[in-house]
Amino acid sequence: MQKGLRVGVLLFRLFLMPLAVSGGIARGAEGKYPLGPDPRLTTGTLCQRGGTLRYPERIRYCARDVSSSEKDAIIDDYERLGYSIRSHGRGDFKIDHLIPLCVGGSNEASNLWPQHRDVYEQTDKIEQFACELMAQGKLKQREAIDLILGAKNNLGTAAGVEARLDRMRSGRR
Repeated sequence: MQKGLRVGVLLFRLFLMPLAVSGGIARGAEGKYPLGPDPRLTTGTLCQRGGTLRYPERIRYCARDVSSSEKDAIIDDYERLGYSIRSHGRGDFKIDHLIPLCVGGSNEASNLWPQHRDVYEQTDKIEQFACELMAQGKLKQREAIDLILGAKNNLGTAAGVEARLDRMRSGRR
């Protein structure tokens, strides 16, 4: 294999392949931003120290507790990977809990990522529906996490996941 081609394959494996797995990248007028959590930084973690247990399944709940400086550090970490988050404007992003707090996610940095409006407009209802179903005992934590992560890592599935959860809410599976 030629040296240039080997370097190209290596760069693809190191930088572009993880992005493809995590949901990809999008390019706005101000630069690229993640369409999903980057697995080099955001793997998702469950609450370990919450004081209350929720739902029939009795999952641990962590209250929202992410400071502005922690949010800035998350953005800085993603910027170091080549994303252009600050150039888009802070209002285009929220710091998202990959595993939502209501599903038992933590406030740890490994559960946080800068989620663009284009993404959260497609996934926020999924989180809401999953938490409602967990509270009713109709959805287990593991299944909720799988559905949410599936949608966040592959936006092409988000509408189908939302429809499935909505059917479950109305008593249809």
